[in-house]
Amino acid sequence: MIRSRVRHPALIAAVLACLAGGSAYAQTASYDDLRALRYYLQQGDDEATRAELRRLRAAYPDWRPPSDMNDLLVPQATTANVDEGAIWRLIERKDYAAARREIDTNRQAVSGWTPPADMLRVLETNEAQDAFTSATAARNAADAIAIARRSPQIMSCERINNAWLLSDMYVLAGQTAAAVTTYRNTVQSCTGYSQMEPTLEKASAVASQADLASMFDVARTANRAETPRLNALQQRLLGGGAPAPQTAAAPAPRAAPAPRPQAVAAPPSAPATNSSGLPVRGDGRLAEVRALKEREQYARCIAASQNPRSLDVLYERSWCLYSHDRPTESLVGFQASAAAGDAIGPNVGRDAHYGLALSYLNLNMTEQGAQIATRARLTDTQRAEVESIVLDQRGVKAYRNGDYRQSIAYFNALEQLKGGLRRDLSILRAYALLNSGQRVQAKSEFERLHAQLATAETRQGLNAALGN
Repeated sequence: MIRSRVRHPALIAAVLACLAGGSAYAQTASYDDLRALRYYLQQGDDEATRAELRRLRAAYPDWRPPSDMNDLLVPQATTANVDEGAIWRLIERKDYAAARREIDTNRQAVSGWTPPADMLRVLETNEAQDAFTSATAARNAADAIAIARRSPQIMSCERINNAWLLSDMYVLAGQTAAAVTTYRNTVQSCTGYSQMEPTLEKASAVASQADLASMFDVARTANRAETPRLNALQQRLLGGGAPAPQTAAAPAPRAAPAPRPQAVAAPPSAPATNSSGLPVRGDGRLAEVRALKEREQYARCIAASQNPRSLDVLYERSWCLYSHDRPTESLVGFQASAAAGDAIGPNVGRDAHYGLALSYLNLNMTEQGAQIATRARLTDTQRAEVESIVLDQRGVKAYRNGDYRQSIAYFNALEQLKGGLRRDLSILRAYALLNSGQRVQAKSEFERLHAQLATAETRQGLNAALGN
């Protein structure tokens, strides 16, 4: 079962291209890749063997032939002793060191076995992503920047949040120019409007007016069809600095082709047509991908569904992406799936809209998520889940904006909907009561929370309400 996991406050969206380029994935040959080499060895054709070895070294830089070439002739049946599922489970548990030990052990113990390329890709990418996430959470700018530079595979448009975090780290390190460059390169390479808009908004906090205006020029060049919306955004961020709207360019379709994660589709005003260009079904990996999703093996599901060739596989992949904290990419798949509707399967159109709403909310794009819920025919459970997240996010945003009474109203509505209020939100509501002059109510709320569980937070709030 897919679980909605929207963190609060969750700004998990957007993109990077400042380190775009070749990926650092390991490239090794599988048993099947060595078929021709085994044939030449069996025939005793030394010249053909040497030529094939040269080709393999060029095609698979990380592959090394065994010291005894006869080891290559061992039948593939011997590789059945490798429990690759055990390695995948270690990766899923984020025990990367154990996964690498298991890979090395099997390489030495089972002649002819090499780890699948997708396993190495997932291992290296997840390992780098977790290290980068830990470094940014610890505000360790030097480590975060170093990880980003040596791990370009985590710096892609489908992981746009990494670009924003990297920019934050540059600012923290006093390298504002590098932060601005990162934002500029992101806008240039990740050209979906739903990617460019938050990137430009974030850039406006650190870039000069001249630099920001230049970024808008880059954005318009990268996606001319979005010129009117970019002009309006520039007007909002820079005042009178926006150029006059241009009418020469013909409008382009609102949704980008789904197989290209660099181009996230536009917000949900797109017509309900299959703009992805994919057939509804036909990708033979559907059963495998769906089974991995149902077992909550999301990393394996993502690896098994790369470059989806049908909408039904894209739909299953989107849930795995969402559940693996990659909402920017899941947004693309859910938009294409929602547009195709029940052609994919019963209730898929409804559930794809639900996934679309959750993806927007996971990106902290509250109003877009709320609009989806308003337009789609969700189940009562789905609608209640979306509405609770919307009220949660609106309440927090209202509090941060100093609109304390509105924040209280949102939290009260959330409490009524859910039959209770999370403790952290209850504390925030108590402070909103205090900040809006409702000291008696604030004191009562802090006393209630303190009686339930006395913590430093409730003690400080109670003292504040008492005027201490």
